[in-house]
Amino acid sequence: MPYNTAMKKLTTIEIEKQYLHFSIAHFTIFSATSRERLHGHNVRIAVKITGEVDDNGLCFDYAIYKKVLKELCAGYDEYTLIAERSPHLTITEDGDFYNVVHNDIAMPLLKTDTILLPIRNVTIEELSHYLLEELLGDFKLVNELGVVAMEMRVSSGPDQWASAQWQKDEQGDHSE
Repeated sequence: MPYNTAMKKLTTIEIEKQYLHFSIAHFTIFSATSRERLHGHNVRIAVKITGEVDDNGLCFDYAIYKKVLKELCAGYDEYTLIAERSPHLTITEDGDFYNVVHNDIAMPLLKTDTILLPIRNVTIEELSHYLLEELLGDFKLVNELGVVAMEMRVSSGPDQWASAQWQKDEQGDHSE
């Protein structure tokens, strides 16, 4: 059978590089009265990006995505991440500190060392969706490069991953 160059072809490019990681401090919240102690992880990310192969045999210049992913990781490296939307936390500001309260126990954290994320819990499940949304937030990276689907994977340790997927729907809108 001859190779059909007229057929629409979709290809998925997977980007999983050693440098796509960041170190964080966090705690997982289990309930209004139970949480982990503050501890650290070396978080790794990887992404699968699907697009149409063009007339030149390319989906897109994935060096663009490698650069953006590296910058994304650098933005969270060596910070304490706090779930700003947790129903079990109260967060107030006091000068240079965030006072994070869980189960009536206050934990002051330096603002310069802390990022409040608009998520419910700092878990790989929530981070996979949050980081995918961060990546999709750059309209140019999706529409101008012809991307039709994306999967963000986040790891908090060897062989422990969570993933979130996005696919462009029929009208070109983003849907998860």
